[in-house]
This record gives sequence, C-alpha cells and structure tokens, in this order.
Amino acid sequence: MTTLMDSFPSPPQGVWHVGSLPIRAYAMFIIAGIVVALVIGNRRWIARGGEPGVVYDIAIWAVPFGVIGGRLYHVVTDWRTYLGDGGLGLAAAFRIWDGGLGIWGAVALGGVGAWIGCRRRAIPLPAFGDAVAPGIVLAQAIGRIGNYFNQELYGSATNLPWGLEIYYRRDPSGIVDVHSLDGVSTGQVAAIVHPTFLYELLWNVGVFIALIYIDRRFRIGHGRLFALYVGGYCLGRFFVELMRTDAATHIAGIRINSFTSTLVLIGALVYFFRAPKGREDLAVNGSGGDGQAPDIAMGDDGTAERVDSGMDPAAAPAADQIGQRSGDDLAGAENSANDSRRGSE
Repeated sequence: MTTLMDSFPSPPQGVWHVGSLPIRAYAMFIIAGIVVALVIGNRRWIARGGEPGVVYDIAIWAVPFGVIGGRLYHVVTDWRTYLGDGGLGLAAAFRIWDGGLGIWGAVALGGVGAWIGCRRRAIPLPAFGDAVAPGIVLAQAIGRIGNYFNQELYGSATNLPWGLEIYYRRDPSGIVDVHSLDGVSTGQVAAIVHPTFLYELLWNVGVFIALIYIDRRFRIGHGRLFALYVGGYCLGRFFVELMRTDAATHIAGIRINSFTSTLVLIGALVYFFRAPKGREDLAVNGSGGDGQAPDIAMGDDGTAERVDSGMDPAAAPAADQIGQRSGDDLAGAENSANDSRRGSE
C-alpha cells in the first residue's frame, strides 16, 4: 500500500502576489535558465577565441524569437485547448506566463534570431551554436522546475518511492481543480504519479555533462556539438513523451511530440555525420580577441598562412618601411647578379 512517505509532494502553489503583481515560479525559472545559458555560452565563446559579449548581443535577437517560436509551436500542436469547442479562447494563446513553450519551436525560431544576430556581427552561426548548446540544454533543465511548481507535465499513477503527489488546488474564485495554475493546495492528494518533468530534467543535466566532456575531449566544431545537443535531447524526450498523460494532439494514437522528436533526431544525426570535422578558428573568422584581422604570410608551398605576430598596430608603418627597404635591397641584388651573368656571356 502506498503511503505519503513513499512519495514527495508538489509545491502548495506556483504563484505569489506582491500587491497586485503576480510572481510566477514558471516565469522565474524560465528567466533563470536563460541567464544561465547566456553566461555559460559567453564563457565558452571566449574560450573558443570569440569576442567577449557577442553572445549577449546575439541573444537580443535569439531570445525573443525563441520565446515566440516556442509559444507558436505549443499553440499549433495543442490548438484544441485554445480554439477547440469549449477551449480557452484566442486570448489565452498569448498568456505565455500560464505555461506552454514547445522547445522545437523555440530552437527553430530562436535559430532564426541567432542567424540574424550572427549576420550582423559577421560570425559563423554553426560556431555560435556549438558555444551555446550546453547552456541551452541546462536552461531547459532549470525551466522544468517551473513545471513542478505549476503541477503539470506528469505521467500515470505509480507506487514507486519517487512518485509525485498531485494536490487539489483552490483558485481565487473558489474553484477546486488539480490543474489550477493560480490556485493554492487544499492539502488533499488527488494522485501519486510519475514525475516525468523530473525525468526530463535529469536527462537534460546528463546531456549537458556529456556535451561538455565530448567538446573538451574531441574539440568538436562546425555545428556538430549543437547537433549532438539536439539529438541527445530528442532521444530522451521521445521516451518521456510516452510516459506523459497530459492532454496532447495525437497522430495514429501517438503523441505528436514523439513524432517531432523522431524526425528532429534523424535530422540532427544526418547533420552531425555530414558536417566538417574539427573546429573553426574564430579569430580567423574575424570575431576573436581584439577584432583585428590576422597577419598573413606566404608559406613554403606558396599558400597563405596565418601568423600570430602579436604586433602592435602602431608599429605597422615602421614594419612596412623595413619590408619595403628589404624588397628594394633584394631587387638590387637580383639586378647585379643579372649584370654579372650578361658580362660573362
């Protein structure tokens, strides 16, 4: 027999009010995740040779696009909740603070925003994606804590020791419902269920650790680490979706997110194996260090090679004059040699 000692409780509420201002746990954890992703992404970008602060500049484009994309995906794939018979209505589709962000829409449209930002800074999008990928999946893990406070995204009933207690909640109007986002727990347990949000959270943390290790061990670049992030996340999400019992659109009896996970996973694997191996040199691409273009010299085989001279720009005119005199001396020596050969002929 299952007792309350065999499970852990949901938070009593997910919304607090400071005067008339609602403080929503879901929104706070989403924001916290974004901040963590940006800090990690910026540090990784600098470590790869990129210019400090670039990640924050691109985030001005990527984050709003990602939020809009995530909401669009959620509403389109769960349109009956809003526009179906007895649905919440079109206005509810814009109430993003009530929860509901589809990660695939967020990544897709967020990628468009990142592409715009990268174009404006003249840096390669794949390299940017590799830098921010671990931070993104960790941000997703943090965001799942918001689902815990919202008492949502759980699975079927279970008697396992880590089962989640779902409570009835009473909203300000007096309505009692387990799905009330603005309500406060009545203390009455409605069910003990699989905490699928927690399963996904732990999986995402595992993907984060794996990405950091793989990147350090194999120095992956050209967007391949981002592809591993996408593929790794989709693999875990596919199985988590099979356990969830919340309302969702189905195709042939299977949740639509399971189909999306499969298709995106295949696309990520194809990209990973077809993309160039190795890692880009961000300084060569014009986004590193002091922003100066790299020095170029001619190699023994006649091809251009990058030279990290570290020369002070103020010394460049003097260096040019020395190079010009050296060239003049060389030309004079060649002319003298030619005159000597003509004399001997």
